[in-house]
Amino acid sequence: VDPKDYTFSGLKDETVGRLPGKVAGQQFIIQDCENCSIYIFDHSATITIDDCVNCQIFLGPIKGSVFFRDCKDCKCVVACQQFRTRDCRKLEVFLCCATQPIIESSTGMKFGCFQYYYPELALQFKDAGLSIFNNTWSNIHDFTPVSGENNWGLLPENAVVQDYVPLPSSEELKAVRISTDATRSIIPVTRGQRQKSSDESCLAVFFAGDYTTANARKLIDEMTGKGFQLIQTKEVSMKAEDAHRVFQQYASEFIPLLEKGPVVALEFNGDGAVEGCRGTINDVFSGTKVFVSESKASASQDVDNFYNFADMQMGM
Repeated sequence: VDPKDYTFSGLKDETVGRLPGKVAGQQFIIQDCENCSIYIFDHSATITIDDCVNCQIFLGPIKGSVFFRDCKDCKCVVACQQFRTRDCRKLEVFLCCATQPIIESSTGMKFGCFQYYYPELALQFKDAGLSIFNNTWSNIHDFTPVSGENNWGLLPENAVVQDYVPLPSSEELKAVRISTDATRSIIPVTRGQRQKSSDESCLAVFFAGDYTTANARKLIDEMTGKGFQLIQTKEVSMKAEDAHRVFQQYASEFIPLLEKGPVVALEFNGDGAVEGCRGTINDVFSGTKVFVSESKASASQDVDNFYNFADMQMGM
């Protein structure tokens, strides 16, 4: 392995990148770049980004951590297990992160939900060991808060990825068939910590099987098509005692399904979400066992029970 193949260093006013298959799980270093557009269309082990100014950066799935240090005025699209910044100013990040993102000694940070598609991306998430449903993009931990100041916020809800990180202009990188249309995003676009529009949420849980991911995506499309909002998603393994806590009196019918693998849970929000979700599941998934909140009254408890368990499970 030649380190030069896995480093971008000291570049100015350039568009550079790596095509799918060219990084193949190695670690990568980006440093001392200015006014550059940088695209890593592959999965990697870890990535460090140091002393970069006014760059646009796309980073495909990172198995471990991505660490931005001493960077300013950068716009990024990033998918990773762990996200960390130190001594950064004005970064705008469309993020997918499996654990709680951490900022330290950083100001003017803005976050949105990762939204991106190209044909190889789904497999790259798998190769990096990341679930498309585990994304805590808006749950930022500020390691060094300053009293009376806010070092971070959220990007506008209607922010469009391409306005921040444009598609690559170089001939080589144009070969990647990219879509930044939110409805095609490999990662379901969630509201995260934004204010909910309604006091009615609904929990739907799919159990492991050949079509779990496809079914979850289908329900998301159906529900968002009807105007409901996807708040959060989670993929996590459950044991029998967890099922009792979350599914309560219905636990016994779902416990046998837990041995097949992790469950995928979705929280939808909006007036009529429970009825809308139950109706859609009856119409579209009649042969599939799905847990759905039974009523508006029990739904918020279902959501709390599930996500409290999931956060403990994932050590949040």
